[in-house]
Amino acid sequence: MGVEIERKFLVPEDGPVPDGREFEVRQGYLVLGPEGAEARVRRQGEECSLTVKRGAGLVRGEWETPLSAEQFADLWPATEHARVDKTRRIVPLGPDEAVVDTYRGRLAGLRTVEVEFTDREAAAAFTPPPWFGPEVTDRPEFKNRRLATADAPPLP
Repeated sequence: MGVEIERKFLVPEDGPVPDGREFEVRQGYLVLGPEGAEARVRRQGEECSLTVKRGAGLVRGEWETPLSAEQFADLWPATEHARVDKTRRIVPLGPDEAVVDTYRGRLAGLRTVEVEFTDREAAAAFTPPPWFGPEVTDRPEFKNRRLATADAPPLP
């Protein structure tokens, strides 16, 4: 089993974000089950994947496998009512990376930043830089699985 240890924050809409490499992300959910279970397909730049996650909060089970562009295209229609489109920027952050997502469409105006960690201790010791906004790690309405079916961005 893979494990994801991640903290998530808001980024103020008009706040500056450091430079980094950017690409477009199309992400759709095939399954949105109880207690954080999900299966999604994602096209990130030219790379496609199928990801299954289980659990909620700081630490979750995560399994990911690559897909071909054809496999992604075959599965994409099944996600019609549970999708997010965003621009993703990877920003170097000391030994870590910050993943900044700027959402489009019905979620326009929402920007989030996530940082993944190797263990709980590193996550607890992390001090967010000044350009990060409030932490939303434990707020379910800011999970991508919920955003995929939301009519508008949640209120901070």
